[in-house]
Amino acid sequence: MSISPAQPEASLPAAFDDEEHLEEVMSRPSAALAADLARVPGDILVLGVGGKMGPTLARMARRAAPGRRVIGVARFSEPGLKARLQAQGIECIEADLLSREALAALPEAPNVVYMAGRKFGSQGSEWLTWAMNAHVPALVAERYARSRIVAFSTACVYAFADTAGPGAAESAPLTPPGEYANSCVARERMFQHFSHAHGTPGVLLRLSYAIDMRYGVLHDLAAALLAGREIPLAMGHANLIWQGDANERALRALAACEAPTRPLNLSGPIVPIREAALGLARRLGCEARFSGRESPSAWLVDCAQTDALWGPPPVGLGTLLDWTAAWARRGGRSLGKPTHFEVRDGQY
Repeated sequence: MSISPAQPEASLPAAFDDEEHLEEVMSRPSAALAADLARVPGDILVLGVGGKMGPTLARMARRAAPGRRVIGVARFSEPGLKARLQAQGIECIEADLLSREALAALPEAPNVVYMAGRKFGSQGSEWLTWAMNAHVPALVAERYARSRIVAFSTACVYAFADTAGPGAAESAPLTPPGEYANSCVARERMFQHFSHAHGTPGVLLRLSYAIDMRYGVLHDLAAALLAGREIPLAMGHANLIWQGDANERALRALAACEAPTRPLNLSGPIVPIREAALGLARRLGCEARFSGRESPSAWLVDCAQTDALWGPPPVGLGTLLDWTAAWARRGGRSLGKPTHFEVRDGQY
């Protein structure tokens, strides 16, 4: 099997031809990523590889480090995903992470990227949300106490931040609204506890809105514009980052792990929702209609620490708007997973 190695930064396309082209670009590794992974030798285990970001992150890891094993673990409920990942050189293991026995049977790996969790549909089965977001992290942290663990978290662990400021810094108190967000605080606390107990080096990535053409805040805005729906403005600002850039930073975080584990905000600049919607409307040739007014607070993060490590994300808002509008115009596929970016009460 031919695996593309890391390449120098390539010019970005004006648009994406299809999903394969999209995923190829989202999984292109840079020379800087390859160099960072060379500092953390050994297999890379991606737990929860079947989610929205997992497949392209695993593919990027394989392309950046073609000489080592990349192992993806999930239930693989999406038809064809396991076969597609295997064709890309990723070893796949079907497992339920709620099972201690299944976790014990997984291979050892010095590098773990934890992407499992539950968000959408949490209302009405909150017990499962807490089990996935708090109990599973404790099981994983014990199982891989001798590994580096980069664990995905969320910006929702913070309280709302002033839209006139830089967003919540990593030192801000974790006092969010809603049961889902508090279960995510529990996830972080479990990884922190076992990192302190066992000296496990790690990073907790507080991600805010990775952008793929098939889902994300910009996808939701474009869909609303084309359907003639009003754009709600109560949650009037959000951080946005291209998923390819988020993938790269998550993998580079393996070389930035510390004991005890530490949080890092992972996103791009703060974007006004009104500005993004108007930019999309111009590109789509339609009218933008709005409802409500921008609140003085939103779920926002300050990414100064992450940018100090790796520089600002290379893909900017203008490019993301161009890509999103082109995808929407051609009727590109949607994953049908709305972000609910407009929700302010934490109830999903």
